[in-house]
Amino acid sequence: MIDFLKEARKIEPEIIEIRREIHRRPELAYKEKATAKLVTEKLRTFGLEVQTGIGGTGVLGILKGVRKGRVVGLRADMDALPIEEMADIDFRSKEKGVMHACGHDTHVAMLLGTANLLANHKEDLAGIVKFFFQPAEEHGGRGGAKPMIQDGVMESPKVDFVFGLHIDGDLESGVLAFRGGPAMAAPDSFEIRIIGRGGHGAYPQHTIDPIYVAAQLLIALQGVSGRMIDPIQPIVISVGSIHSGTKENIIPDQAILHGTIRTLDESTRKRAKAKVTEVARWVCRAFGAKAQVEFEKDAYPVMVNDEKVTERAKNILSNLSGTRVKLRALQLGGEDFSRFLHEAPGTFYFLGTKNPAKGCIYHNHSPRFKVDEDVLKFGTASLAQLAMEFTNPKS
Repeated sequence: MIDFLKEARKIEPEIIEIRREIHRRPELAYKEKATAKLVTEKLRTFGLEVQTGIGGTGVLGILKGVRKGRVVGLRADMDALPIEEMADIDFRSKEKGVMHACGHDTHVAMLLGTANLLANHKEDLAGIVKFFFQPAEEHGGRGGAKPMIQDGVMESPKVDFVFGLHIDGDLESGVLAFRGGPAMAAPDSFEIRIIGRGGHGAYPQHTIDPIYVAAQLLIALQGVSGRMIDPIQPIVISVGSIHSGTKENIIPDQAILHGTIRTLDESTRKRAKAKVTEVARWVCRAFGAKAQVEFEKDAYPVMVNDEKVTERAKNILSNLSGTRVKLRALQLGGEDFSRFLHEAPGTFYFLGTKNPAKGCIYHNHSPRFKVDEDVLKFGTASLAQLAMEFTNPKS
């Protein structure tokens, strides 16, 4: 068996430098042109076939083994977040208000490392490995997974197994965490527009105050998750923004709430969306206002990891030196990798990067998020090992 970790250690400085280069120049969803250019150049250097402009700014790399076998897809997302970086590192983002706060820079670097390792063992590879460098994971239902799939990355030849890896600031460095079955939530974004009647703040009796109604609705929405849904079912309803008004003595005409519902099964998802709509209309009607409720179209589904593939992946990586495999708790975060899992069996797993000794203590999406770069070699080696094992028709 090839010792991919030993080989990943040899290219570790290059993996880290690629990560830092991407970190310095983060790019938002569907703007990942420089990142895609870097990826394309590296893949061609490794000798892979490359297709660009996939799903917008995505890149597809293809590595063909010398013998017939299965087809494995490996995915890394490329986009950054609209966050001003505050991490104390010397390769901080040079783009104002944009930061790789979710670790996608590490995902790209690790997958490029994996492509390098596997290209060096092309003679040992049976089958085909496809490398998906995806745009816009942070873009909700409009994320890059769907357009990449529409552009055919899962076909010609058809992908038999698909894998994704994500850095996690809550897990200890070196931990590989897996969960079979439902693993991450379906995220449904919503907008509730409360239509009232504006007027002078001194004479509220002549108005229908949408801000007051919004305050009542904010509380009432928690009754959906707390009293209208089976308490055994995981669910979160959060309102992340309320916008209304222009001046302290003017009661506005409208207030707009934006929020998200997170669920882990389709029946709960449908019921929660229906109840949020009902409650919004009931509360608004009670105070003489009207409610317009809209949900984001084409939101991605619950992420369901294949049980058998997940168990096999855990067993394969349980012998990866320097790491520790554990069960991942259910998560109400969402991931559009779920779209790939609707096309082929696979699993999405996590690599811990929490290391208090190095100041790596902040969660993903924090402006102070830092990655323990010592774990990148583990991610690179793990993806290479999974690709080698799952492409092999005899394994």
